[in-house]
Parts: sequence; C-alpha cells; structure tokens
Amino acid sequence: MAILGQIRSKPWLLMGVIALALLAFLVNPDSIDKVFGKNPDVLGKVNGEKITREEFNDQLFVLQQQAEQQGRPKNGLEEQAWQLLVQSKLIKQQFEKLGFEMTDDYFWNQIQYDQMFAQNQQFFDEKGNFKTQDLKKEIETLQNTNPQGYAQWLKTRKSIEYRLMARQVFTNISAGITTGKKEAEELMKERDQLADIDFVKVDYAAYLQKTKINVTTEDLANYIKQHPVMFKAEPSRNLGIVFFPSKPSAADDAASLKEITKLYSGGTDASGGVENFQNTKNDSMFVMANSDSPFNPQYVKPTQLPATIQGQIATAAVGQTFGPYKEQNFYVVSKLVGKKTSDSTLSRHILIAFKGSPAGEGVARSKEQAKKLADSIGAIVKATPAKFTEFLKLSNDPNSAAQGGSLGWTTPETPFVPEFLTYLANNPKGATGVVETQFGYHIINIEDKKSGSMGYKVANLVKEIKPSDATEAETDKNARKFIQQVQGKSFNDFVNIAKKGNFQFTNPKTAKRFEGQLQGLGTEKDGEILTWAFDKKRSKGDTELFNVDGTGDKIVVFMNGKQDAGLADPESVRDQIEVIVKNKLAAKQISDKIAGAKASGLDQIAALFASTKQSAQVNLLNPSVNGAMEPKVAGAAFGVAKGKLSKPVEGGTGVYVLVKKSETVNKQPGDVKQFTESISQRNAGMFGQAWLKSLQDNADIQDYRIEIWNKLGNQQQ
Repeated sequence: MAILGQIRSKPWLLMGVIALALLAFLVNPDSIDKVFGKNPDVLGKVNGEKITREEFNDQLFVLQQQAEQQGRPKNGLEEQAWQLLVQSKLIKQQFEKLGFEMTDDYFWNQIQYDQMFAQNQQFFDEKGNFKTQDLKKEIETLQNTNPQGYAQWLKTRKSIEYRLMARQVFTNISAGITTGKKEAEELMKERDQLADIDFVKVDYAAYLQKTKINVTTEDLANYIKQHPVMFKAEPSRNLGIVFFPSKPSAADDAASLKEITKLYSGGTDASGGVENFQNTKNDSMFVMANSDSPFNPQYVKPTQLPATIQGQIATAAVGQTFGPYKEQNFYVVSKLVGKKTSDSTLSRHILIAFKGSPAGEGVARSKEQAKKLADSIGAIVKATPAKFTEFLKLSNDPNSAAQGGSLGWTTPETPFVPEFLTYLANNPKGATGVVETQFGYHIINIEDKKSGSMGYKVANLVKEIKPSDATEAETDKNARKFIQQVQGKSFNDFVNIAKKGNFQFTNPKTAKRFEGQLQGLGTEKDGEILTWAFDKKRSKGDTELFNVDGTGDKIVVFMNGKQDAGLADPESVRDQIEVIVKNKLAAKQISDKIAGAKASGLDQIAALFASTKQSAQVNLLNPSVNGAMEPKVAGAAFGVAKGKLSKPVEGGTGVYVLVKKSETVNKQPGDVKQFTESISQRNAGMFGQAWLKSLQDNADIQDYRIEIWNKLGNQQQ
C-alpha cells in the first residue's frame, strides 16, 4: 500500500475543492427546517449549482490539515475555503461547457498528469509507464479493509478531479490565445515608432503640497460608481477595536520572584518549610508538584536549554543550580541532574506489522500472529545474525528493506518512536531484540555505536509571571471606564479617546464573517466578535466589551459601519483609493487653470505652475516618459499634429501638456514570426488568473452563509 501511504502522509499536496466547517450548525437539521424554508445544508450557489455544507466540511478539513503540517494556525481558513470552492465550481462548469465529462475512464487516463503523481517516479515503472492497475488494486484493497482510509481517498479523488478539469480547461482555452500577423505587425510598428516631444508636467505630489484638497465620502463614492467591477463587495463590517492587555505589574513580578525564591531556597508549605529545590531528593517529583512547566527527562544539547545557562552548563557539576533568572515572562531556577555522551547508533530492522496498525495496510495477520512471527524471527537472528537478510522480504517497511533493513546512523534526537530509541540507547553493539511500537513488532539489530556530543538532563523550576487579581481588576476597570466614555459617541470620539488614553487601537475596515481572525487583534475572541458584529440586530454606533478567557485581557469593540453585498462602502476603501481620487481632483483643478489661462505655449504653462519644460522620446509599446509609465501621454504624442500644443493629459503621476517635434522609426531586429510567438507566450502566461477572475466577477454567486447563521442563531437564543 505504499502509493496510498504517500498520498495520505502528504495532505498538503491536496488543493482545490473546499469545505467550510460551520461547527455551530451541528444540530438537528430537521428542527432547523421547521424554523425556516431555506435548506441549511446548502450554503450557497454558483450559477445555480449548489455548494453544500458537506463540501465545505470536507475541504476545510483538508486546509486545516495542511496548516497543521506547515505549523500555521488552523483557524481563520473559512473564507479561503469559500473562495476556492467557488473557483472549483466555475472550473467544473467551464469543463462541461467545453463538452467534457469527468467519467471514470477520463479520470484514470488523466491522473498521471496531476501534480500529485507527475513528478513522483514511484508511480511509474522502469519504462516510464504510469502504474494505473497497481494504484487501482491498492484502492480496492483499501475499500475492503479500511473504510476510513477509503473515505479519505474519495476526498482526495475529488480534489484531483477538480485539478484535472482545471488543467483541461486552461489547456483548451490557452490554445486559442494567438496573435494574428496583422496584429503583430501593428504591435511591431508601435514598438519601432518613436516620437520626440517637449512637455510640461504638473506633478500631483508637488501640486498637492501647495494646494490642499480634501477628499469627501461623496468623491470616493463617485469613483467607486465609475469602476463598479473593481469594487464589488461582500458583506463586511467596519470595526473599531481597543485592546486592554492584562500585563503583570512590577508588584506581580516581585511576587513571582518571591514565590520561586521560597521554593528554591526556603521550603514548600506541603513539607512544612523543610524541602526545597536545593535539598530535594526527588527533582522530577518536586518539579511536577511545584513548577508551571513539566519535568523533561531527556538529555538535551546546550542549545536546547534556556539561553541564560547555555554558556555555563559545560563546566557545571551534577547537582549545581542556576538562578533564579528571568526568561521572557517566567522566573526559572535550573538544576543539572545528569550528563552523558549522546551515542550515535547504526541499526537495521525488520518490521512485522499487523492489521489495523499504521503500517498494516493490506496485512491480514492479527497482533498476536505478528508477535509470534516477530519473536520467531528474532530468536533465529539473535542466534545467527547472518540470517537477518533472509527475512527482509517479510518486512512491512519496504524503504528500509530495500537498503538491507538499514536505518542509518541515528541519535537520541532522531524522530523515532520512544520505544525504538530506548532500545538503541540501552543496548550495546551487536545486540538483537524484538520491540513493540504502534507500527508493529521490530526485529532490531544494532550494527555499530560511537560516542557523540555531551547531553545534559536539567530540571527547571518555572514560575510564570502572571497578572494578579488586582492587576486584572485594574484592567477591567479601565476597559469599563472606556466603554462608558464612548457609548453614544461618534467613531471619531472613539478613536480620539483611545489615542488620548494611549490604548491599543485597531480598525479592521472590511472584516468578513468567516475570516476567523481580525486584523491587528488575533485572540481567541475574534470569532465571537465577528458573530456579534454580524448579528442582524447590530447597528452603527453599537459597542460591546469582551473578556478574553483565562488572560484577564479585555476588548472593546465599536460598530463603525455595515457593508452589505454590492458596491464597497466608500470609507471602508478610503485607504486604497484616496490618493487616486485626490490626484483626479487635482488633475481637474490643473486642467481648469490651464484652460482659464488660455495658455498658447509650454513656457506659459510652465510659468503658471512654477514648473519646467522637458524633453523625452516615447513610443506606444513602452510608454515611459522620463522614468514614469504614462500610456495616455504616449497616445497623445502620436495623436497630436506636429508642432501643435496638446490638450492637458491626465497621467498617472501628473498632468502633461506636450508638443510633438518629430516622429522617427527605429527598426529593431526580429521577424514577424518571432515577435508573434513571443507576444502569444506572454499573453498566455497572463491569461489564467485574469480569466478566472473575470469568470468570478461575472458569475451569479449566492452566499447564504450569513443568512443561515443568523436564523440558526435566533433559534439558539
């Protein structure tokens, strides 16, 4: 079952179809149906095709597995799940419009081209043929012996199907991206044609330094209306958030130091003041009973110890203590309780797995049968080590069996299961024994040993510096005072009071219902805050106080705005477009001043704005004007008559007025065929994402998630 083992052991290879786990929905669907007509198991539609809750749940699980494997947070993936699922539906619809069908034959004919398989030689024989029948047999065995594993395969297959459909769709559509000879000739002409111009540029930044322009909400709204596709908005909330962390005070710090000092050199209350960390006869039990961090029985390298003692540990004697010292938000006392060299071990093994063990796919033998077989092999190999290789064919670890059973050189830090490492540590060179682990029974033979670096066993007595009840009460008092001050006030008042108090303020302007995390916050209360913000009873100006469980931290939230599906709320995108809109307003003022002055030449315009006359050479294909990309200026240069003053041109960096002095042709090397191919390749490379975005922008996407959530919430209240 090696092939499927590879698939299941690498969930991060899966992508595409998504699942959103709305855990709060896990109630009786029948009772929900009685409350409202919309099916709570259908969370949305893409061009009429349903997105089911089951699809969300499956795919979200995949994304969470991927995040866990990569050490990233598992929460906050719901919105990503939704977007990926929408895109997968759109791809499937295009696949079917092209006349294709995801049949079983199509799947097995195309699977070798999927990214999961194409680059992995394990799935191909020595002649380069894909081992389709081997994979089919493994899946059939999985279906008969491991229902849970087979269910995982079905989810994996669905992801593969979407990727195969995407590959087919992009291949077909990209093939149609061509550049005609006439088009190529015109583009080559634009590339080679040059215009020499004189111009005056009124730079926006320079103009705005002298002229104050305020961008109103109406100005922003007008710009958004002119570009509706760019500003299609999903439901979101504009929130003001003030975070009140309950940080330990100086008194709290002193209390923690006093507590650990008493445990270190005074005595515990439980012992009547007799036993302390210095004189205890049982370091591990003392740490377990009195420390905020558990005892670590492993021997570790100096680099794995607290930074404060790393440089001192090599010369320390067993029993020596260090501290109390401070590490981040903890006070620590360390005691060296043991040191020894860390042996490197060369070993080999034969694994006898049993049905139901992680390595037991396709294995029919019971655990008892596996133990009996392993003990038998172990006895033979122990008596005659040369016979070890005769039993490799029975090993359920094919990778090591192919290497003579060898696992190479290992150390105590090697990520093997504890039982295996214990055997290697406690037995000499030449030893053979049978060891049980979660994978089955291992016949282990130790081939060689050599001394390694020194390892240290250290008992760390740790006390976290925590905020006291008094500190938490003060934090609560400050938060409650603040919320009283801002209730009924404007958002500007909320911001000003927060800044005056030097509180931690953030303003997520487009918080989505299913993002899971709030920008600038990142607490376990983020999801609860989003639930509050999207309650249909919520209105602008509402405030709420949230307590972060177990920390004493407080959060005050202000509802600054509600964005329903449609065009974006102007203020929510101010940060993105204010500069653009301000430049446009400046461009109109500049153009009006030029028109009002009835300027007839560049010198007059330059004097009007205290600017200078400049020269440049431009063309249409690469419309750079003295380092700034200005396609409108290049277009004007070829559109105005020679020697004539152009109208003001609203460029990206300023307003230009120009006079064309001459046109020339600078023929560059290369024929039409080469140029056509290069343009086609460039366009094909840019096409995919733009095409998918266009599909999504123009699709009929219905998202019921918030509606269903709200109705379910009402039922639960």
